[in-house]
Order: sequence, then C-alpha cells, then structure tokens
Amino acid sequence: MHLIAIKTLHTLVWAFFVAAIVAIPMSAADGRFDRVVIFIGIVLVEVAVLAANRMACPLTAVAGRYTTDRRANFDIYLPEWLARYNKEIFGSLFVAGCVYAIMKWQLQ
Repeated sequence: MHLIAIKTLHTLVWAFFVAAIVAIPMSAADGRFDRVVIFIGIVLVEVAVLAANRMACPLTAVAGRYTTDRRANFDIYLPEWLARYNKEIFGSLFVAGCVYAIMKWQLQ
C-alpha cells in the first residue's frame, strides 16, 4: 500500500511539473510573460530539488524502501521508456520553451 501511495503522489507531482513546462511556451504565445516567469520559477524549484538530491527525486528513495524493483518506473506510474528518459525529454522541452519565450518577448 505504501508503494502505491508513493507512486501515485510521484505521478501527480510529475504531472504538475510537466504542466508547468508545457505552460511556458503556451503562456509566451499568449503574451503572458508574467505567467512565463512563474512557470519557469516552478520548474527551477524542481531542478534545485533534483540537484540537491543527486539528480533524483526524493520520492524515489522513499519508494525504494518498499521494493527491490529498480526498473526506471518502479517509483512512478509512467511507461518505462518515459521514466528512463524523463529528464532528457522534459529538460529539452523546458529549454526549448524558455528559448521560445525569450524570442517572443524580444519581438514584443
């Protein structure tokens, strides 16, 4: 039961941060640069937490107490391939969204 709760929480937290990453270029497209700054700040908090934990989510360590499984998605409800490449995929989308937002802001 503990692992299910942790995986559920981890998935919800992941979805929150993915929504913030997706909201960056969407807000920029709408010219809402106040929101862009907020969403970038939210993501940077996540990056700081990951950096402070050797690039791992703290929930991964908690989930590890309840299973010996160490597949890429043992601690989250994501397909294994997405869990494995999560940082690369969403890190790239974050950077691309920031570049797009800067370009839109400069053209304003």
